[in-house]
Amino acid sequence: MRLSEIRGPGGGAVPVVEPDGDVRVDALRAWLDAEKTWLSGQLRNHGAVLLRGFGVRVPVDLEHVARAIDPGLKNEYLGTSPRDALSEYVFSASELPPYYPIPQHCEMSFLRDPPRRLFFACLIAPQGGGGETPLCDFRRVAADLDPDVRDRFVRGGIRIIRNYDGPDGGGRFDLWKLKRWDEMFLTTDRAVVEAKCVEQGFQVTWLAGQRLRLVSEHDALRAHPESGEPVWFNHVQVFHAASAAAELRRVHARQGDLRSLALSQFARLMIGARRRFTAADALPMHCTYRDGREIDAADLEHLRDVVWRHMVVFPWRAGDVVAIDNFSVSHGRLPYRGRRQVVVAWA
Repeated sequence: MRLSEIRGPGGGAVPVVEPDGDVRVDALRAWLDAEKTWLSGQLRNHGAVLLRGFGVRVPVDLEHVARAIDPGLKNEYLGTSPRDALSEYVFSASELPPYYPIPQHCEMSFLRDPPRRLFFACLIAPQGGGGETPLCDFRRVAADLDPDVRDRFVRGGIRIIRNYDGPDGGGRFDLWKLKRWDEMFLTTDRAVVEAKCVEQGFQVTWLAGQRLRLVSEHDALRAHPESGEPVWFNHVQVFHAASAAAELRRVHARQGDLRSLALSQFARLMIGARRRFTAADALPMHCTYRDGREIDAADLEHLRDVVWRHMVVFPWRAGDVVAIDNFSVSHGRLPYRGRRQVVVAWA
């Protein structure tokens, strides 16, 4: 195997493993079995590893590779992004429209027991440009935040508000409301929904028109379960009402395309109108401090700047697999054009 790395502007690096000869999935699995100690060390130190140039072509290939790294795969998904199941443990990474950027986040950080490992595979690389899945070491983000900003987040905590339409309402694609509650919980039984919410610490409010409001509270930082390092581990940069416009503005600064500029202006106007006529708890998605106070916009902008400074971005190649320590490294998605198929599994 050949070893190299991809470095980001903030000093983070992603190790890259490429084959010398045999590119079969079975050969990769055999190598992973033999190098478990090395791989664990790389995931501990860097938080992610890119396996490039192997014969990963269909969803079940990712399942085989992921099991070689962590056999405890799971398939319950309580996130908000629309996904399609492709095998028992492999899903499409996201069915959001390709023009929509997905901000950096640790997968399902708002759950009491979020995934410990995340695995992405690129089956069809985008040909029209974009579509990268940037990675970001959220340990570096926690350390690089302005101490006063970090202290305000730590003292204030995070309150997440999400409002979902029910089985008979809402659209699949919306800039803020990503899917209905029956799609997220895979049931229309309110008792089952309530039981799952109790498990996760979500406060449940049933609203008129079969709508559901979920409210949960979280610490801004989480100690890494192995090293004890503080990690920025919450969804404020995803769920805050202003996030879509802010992310699109940064996409435009990176890519310079008119589409992202127009979308950022549209998103800014839309959320501005909603904020004038809609209470914070009634927005499709929003974040405040635990006590309901609004988070200062300048603090959120500083957070986003730090996240983008530490992102490691690389173009997908067909067959790529990325293994991620979800307790330290985040992921996202940049907009793209044309066909693209990236799939995901987790443990």
